[in-house]
Amino acid sequence: MRLQALLEMPELGLSALSGHDELARPIRWVVTTDLLDPGRYLNGGELVLTGLVWRTRPADSETFVAALARAGVSALGACEASSGELPADLVEACERHRVPLFHVPQALGFAEVTEHIVRRLSGERASDVKAVLDRHRQLVSGAGLDPVLEMIGRDLGMRCAVLTASGRVVSGNAELAADAAAVLARVFLTAKRLPCVRGGYSIFPVDEQTTSRVADWFVAFEGSYDDWPEERQALAGELAAVAALERVRQDDRLSPEGRIAQELVRLVLTDGKPSDILPRLEVTGLAGAEGFVAVAAQASGGSDGGLRPGELRSVVREILGGGAAAPTRHPAHPVIGVIEDEAIALVPAADAELTTRIRAAVHALAPGLGGTRLTVGVSGVAPVEGLRGAVEEARYARRMAEGRPVSASGPDAVVGHDELATHVLLLASVPDDVRHMFRVRLLDPLRSYDQVHRAELVRTLEAFLQCSGSWTRCAELLHVHVNTLRYRIQRIQDLTGRDLSRLEDRVDFFLALRLG
Repeated sequence: MRLQALLEMPELGLSALSGHDELARPIRWVVTTDLLDPGRYLNGGELVLTGLVWRTRPADSETFVAALARAGVSALGACEASSGELPADLVEACERHRVPLFHVPQALGFAEVTEHIVRRLSGERASDVKAVLDRHRQLVSGAGLDPVLEMIGRDLGMRCAVLTASGRVVSGNAELAADAAAVLARVFLTAKRLPCVRGGYSIFPVDEQTTSRVADWFVAFEGSYDDWPEERQALAGELAAVAALERVRQDDRLSPEGRIAQELVRLVLTDGKPSDILPRLEVTGLAGAEGFVAVAAQASGGSDGGLRPGELRSVVREILGGGAAAPTRHPAHPVIGVIEDEAIALVPAADAELTTRIRAAVHALAPGLGGTRLTVGVSGVAPVEGLRGAVEEARYARRMAEGRPVSASGPDAVVGHDELATHVLLLASVPDDVRHMFRVRLLDPLRSYDQVHRAELVRTLEAFLQCSGSWTRCAELLHVHVNTLRYRIQRIQDLTGRDLSRLEDRVDFFLALRLG
């Protein structure tokens, strides 16, 4: 905005008293002051407004204007509170130091002047930055979002962050704690309409046409967009479009590396030769890893039958990133392929907390899944030669997850390698009717007795096995006398025909309780 524009704003009614040949100067901001020497608070380019409270004698005008000139201000706007007229010594000082001077009408408050000019400045800056963003949107080629958000924050003061659906920060000039990011992600996943305002942030989707928000990103701006001028709202939409381009750029499905990743997964599933697998690992950047973990994921159900292959791939990449609590903002890209309706990922075995972070990310995405159920299986660590076995282990773990009932916390289920290395693996393969018969035969007599006598035999059995048959520790745990415990154990043995001093019978009871 130029000084000339001030004279073209009839709502202000300003008149120029000096500096008519300096009206091309730009205005960077508006500052009001009554200090005699305000130079330390000025950075240059300001329109300074003053009510002349600092003037006690004519010589003060020289001191005040000289300070403005040294600071490099664009112009001075002044009004004398009592008479409304400006003293001649102020006009002469402004002419001497080449500081353009504007007379502000006595009936016009400085706050009103500031509001009109700032609105004009914000509109013009938004238009300028929108043009820059439009060019960036057309030419973006891998520089990422950081330079764009830095410019938005520096030039317009727009504090914002681009986040994934699980709350991982992709880029931003606004610092967000992990818990705050998680809250915003949940709002994004569950809001009926977007954009929306929650908790002091305006949430804009990156892709308004997406069929599933769990595979999308969003932009969170500080403040309420309802209070923004039209230009700033348009800028927010433009920034979301830039973020959409970056999201597409990070999707490697159509890149040579993405196609090779798909081929690699197919080779592993068909038991391909190491001589065929190793060159493809080299291209994908995973060659040289000491070991690999396989991850299998599937999304089923829902009104549309689950996620589309591209969306499933994006979701798998995100859950491997770890959500809002991920240790890095830009996780390394794993190898991901989608075979039929199942996604298979190969990840370098460098993260001991991978399964834990996957569970956290899947739980974070659960509110946005609707009727779709996402199930995930994670294998143990395997060398290159054992990739096929690792993938099969992950797929089996995923099928185990799918067989579990839907939890109350959300339609998510993750089974890790640690669960496959226990009796759970054996129990999962037993037919349902056999499992039911085994459980009923051992536990129903105890439950029936408890219902009639309130004897807590099932609880006593669980505690006894938990204490590895120690009478003293079990009695302490149950807060009963040892003789009472002995009576209960004898009753359990009488009702079931089993002997709890025998290891075989203890194992049977343990498995029955797990099945129950």
